[in-house]
Parts: sequence; C-alpha cells; structure tokens
Amino acid sequence: MNDVTTQPVTGSATTTIAAPISAVFAAVTDITRMGEWSPECVACRWVDDATGPAVGAKFEGDNVAAVGPVTLKRWTTTSEVVDIEPNASFEFIAEGYSTWRYEFAERDGATVVTESFSYPPYAGWQKLVYGRLLNRSKGMTTGMQATLNRIKESLEH
Repeated sequence: MNDVTTQPVTGSATTTIAAPISAVFAAVTDITRMGEWSPECVACRWVDDATGPAVGAKFEGDNVAAVGPVTLKRWTTTSEVVDIEPNASFEFIAEGYSTWRYEFAERDGATVVTESFSYPPYAGWQKLVYGRLLNRSKGMTTGMQATLNRIKESLEH
C-alpha cells in the first residue's frame, strides 16, 4: 500500500476469465450491470443522453459502504468515460478526481482483466479516517477482486 501522506492512493485486482475478450469487454463496459457484481456500487445508469460507453459519456453510480449488515454510508457519484479502446481498455473519472481503469488482454483463449483505481493523496481528516482507521485502499482492492470474481462467475456459467 502507498504512503497515504505523499503518494496517490492506488490499487488493482486481476483475474482470468474463460470467455472471449469481446464478451468480457462488453460486460464490463455495460455499466448498468455493475450492481450485479460489485459489493459497493449497487446500481449504475447512463445520464445526460448517454446510452452506452463512449469518450465523454457520463453515468451515475449508487454506492453503499457497509460492515456486515450495517450500512455506514450511501452516496452517488457521477463519472465520465475518458478512454475506451474496444477489447483493450475502459477508463472513467469519478467526481473529477478518482480514476478507474479496466485493461483486457487475451491469453491462451481466455481473457485477463485488470481493474485499477488511483486518486490524490489523502489530506487532513480523510488521511486519518480513510487512510489509517478504515484502510480504504485495501478495502477497495478487496472489493475490486470480488467484483472481478463475480464477473468471472457470470461469464463462465
């Protein structure tokens, strides 16, 4: 994990899915399905006349942070797609500062997909609460791995 005082907060997760790269790419870029897989992002929808993934398209995501059955926080983020390369990459920026990226590669007839995030270093109270007490970076990385595992289960069955 990065030093929460000076370095961007980052994390990543990777899995291999026994499915064609086009199917994996289509599933991940259909943000309306994210609620099926993510433990935190429970619903997404395209906004501002966007109907699908394209550079400049915006979407909202409804999120829930919970510990077991106890909900700690609910919030909605607005994101904008900033990069999309068919069957290679999909990237968006949430709330103008948090970058999320998916990268896709074919390997032995399967698809390797990596999800990553990056945002500015924590400061002030956020450094104490999110960086030290909640270890948010670790939790987000764990959530990304859970998301990728659920996408894998969905596409392999």
